[in-house]
Amino acid sequence: MADSNQRWSIAIHGGAGGGPANWDSAKKAARQEGLQRALDTGVALLQHGASAIDVVEAVIIVFENDANFNAGRGAVLTEDGTAELDASIMDGATLGCGAVAGVRTVKNPIGLARLVMTETPHVLLAGPGADEFATDQGVDAVTPDYFLSYSSPNDDVAPDTPPHFGTVGCVVLDTMGDLAAGTSTGGTSKKLPGRVGDSPIIGAGTFAANDTCAVSGTGLGEEYIRAAVAYDVVAQMRYAGRSLDEAVTEIMTRRLKPGTGGLIAVSRDGQVVMQHNTPGMNCGMADSSGRRQTSFALPDGGRTPRSTGD
Repeated sequence: MADSNQRWSIAIHGGAGGGPANWDSAKKAARQEGLQRALDTGVALLQHGASAIDVVEAVIIVFENDANFNAGRGAVLTEDGTAELDASIMDGATLGCGAVAGVRTVKNPIGLARLVMTETPHVLLAGPGADEFATDQGVDAVTPDYFLSYSSPNDDVAPDTPPHFGTVGCVVLDTMGDLAAGTSTGGTSKKLPGRVGDSPIIGAGTFAANDTCAVSGTGLGEEYIRAAVAYDVVAQMRYAGRSLDEAVTEIMTRRLKPGTGGLIAVSRDGQVVMQHNTPGMNCGMADSSGRRQTSFALPDGGRTPRSTGD
C-alpha cells in the first residue's frame, strides 16, 4: 500500500460495439442512467477513502444488477437459451486475482470472483464447481428465470446490426495509490454452451499492477485472448517505457483489427485512457480534480484527452 496522496481516478465501461445509432431513445436513456449510476457509486466511495478493490467490486455490481448491460441480470444467452456468466478482478497492490467462468446461478459474478481471490488458493473456478463454491460461500443465488426474463434488451439484435459487446468493467486508482481492475460479462450472444471469452482471463480482459496501470477490456474475446491485451498494456509500459496513452494506442490501432472492441485504463499517476476501434463504447471517467464524463462514443477516433489527476 502506497502513501496517501488524496488523488484518485476511475474509469468504467459498459461495452463497445455498434454504438447508439441503432438504439431508440428509451435504450439510450437507460444506458446513460446506468453509466451515471455506476460512476456515481465509484466516485462516492473514493471520496470517502474506499480501497480500489472495493470500488471495482461495488461499481461492477451496479452494472450486474442493471438489465441494460450484458453482465449479471442483462446477460445474453447461449444458443441453448441459458445464461453463462464470467468475471474477474485483480488487486494491483498484491497481484491477487480471482475469476469465475460459466456460472449459472450467481447474481453477482464479480463478488464470487473476489471470493475466489480471497478464500481459495486458486485464480479461476469454472462451471458447476464455481456454482458449488458460490453455494458454500453463501452468495446470493438466483434461478435461470432471473436472467431469462431480462436478457432481451441485449439479446435481440438484428442480423445486419454491428455487434455490441456489452461487457462491463472498472479500473481504479485510490487515494492510497493502489490500483485495481475488474470485468464482468454474459459473453457473446448465441455462443456455444461452455464458451469462455477474455473477461475472466487475467492478462487478456483484466490486469492491474501498481507499478504501471489497471486495465479492463470489452470486445471480441477470442482476439483479446490471442493478443493478451490487458497484460500487453502493462508490458509496454514496464519494458518499453511507453506512456499509458501510447501503450493503449499501439494496441487499439495496430495490434487489434478495426471493430474489435475497446479498453479503459488508469495509470499509477492517475492518467485515464479510454479508447475503442468500434463505432461506439459506453464509458465514463472521473478524478479528484473534478473532471467527470460519460459517453456512448468518444471523439478523435476513440481517443480521450490525457488526464494526469490533480
